[in-house]
Amino acid sequence: MSVVGAGVREIRIRDEAGAFRVLYVTKLGEAIFVLHCFQKKTEQTSQADIDLAATRYRDLVKELNL
Repeated sequence: MSVVGAGVREIRIRDEAGAFRVLYVTKLGEAIFVLHCFQKKTEQTSQADIDLAATRYRDLVKELNL
């Protein structure tokens, strides 16, 4: 998910309730930061979900002074 930010990864989960995604980053400091979790309703990840994760990523980078 480089469109969100450098080092952002995605976990894809599928079960009987549907498809889910977790967007996270690990290359900022010594922690894992979950940027956004959501249930997929369509084939493509919505721009709103990508924008939200990208905003949280930028805010995190500012907060950590990176």
